[in-house]
Amino acid sequence: MLNGLDAVETESRTEPVEDAVGPLERVLSRINQVIVIVSSVALVAAACVLTYSVASRYFLHFSTDWQDELSVFLIVGAVFMSAAAIQERRGHVAIEAIVGLFSPRVNRVRQWMVDAASLAFCGFFAWKSWTLLDEAWVEDYHSGSTWGPPLWIPYSLMTIGMTLLCLQLVLQVAKPLRSKPLGPKPLDPKPLDPKPLDPKPLGPKPTRPQATS
Repeated sequence: MLNGLDAVETESRTEPVEDAVGPLERVLSRINQVIVIVSSVALVAAACVLTYSVASRYFLHFSTDWQDELSVFLIVGAVFMSAAAIQERRGHVAIEAIVGLFSPRVNRVRQWMVDAASLAFCGFFAWKSWTLLDEAWVEDYHSGSTWGPPLWIPYSLMTIGMTLLCLQLVLQVAKPLRSKPLGPKPLDPKPLDPKPLDPKPLGPKPTRPQATS
């Protein structure tokens, strides 16, 4: 079980046919960089909240009713929001027991099929997330705890994260379709004109007869 494909096996010599999606890829990459930083801060904040919860229960003998849900919201937001950044680096866990059995070209085709199937699943997931977000916003759903935070907050994090993941998968699925393989330059079909042979006859040089007196 490895993270992503090996660089040797997935490396393909390609060049873009059209650079129309280049700006979109750069913008999404910048967004992913910012989200990774924010998600890291959210995970640290969740760890601090859980540590405070354990310490307050053990040493101060009292508990709060907000730390569990707050930590869940932070962790869920960090996981879903950073999914696109992990997919950009192909860092999601994947079972690759058959990678070594195929050639690099077959592995590229297999990788494209996996990306397409992932896009179909994540697209359905994102659509359901949008419906849940709309329902939670319109119906004003709240958590059942005494703290009672609105549920559109975690649903919005899940929706944005899945939408960004779908955009990342769309770019990765479309990349082989808008690229062409690089190969050796075709040879010049024009035949090479050989230099004309020297018409000098072969054999020993003729000797000039000597004049007799």
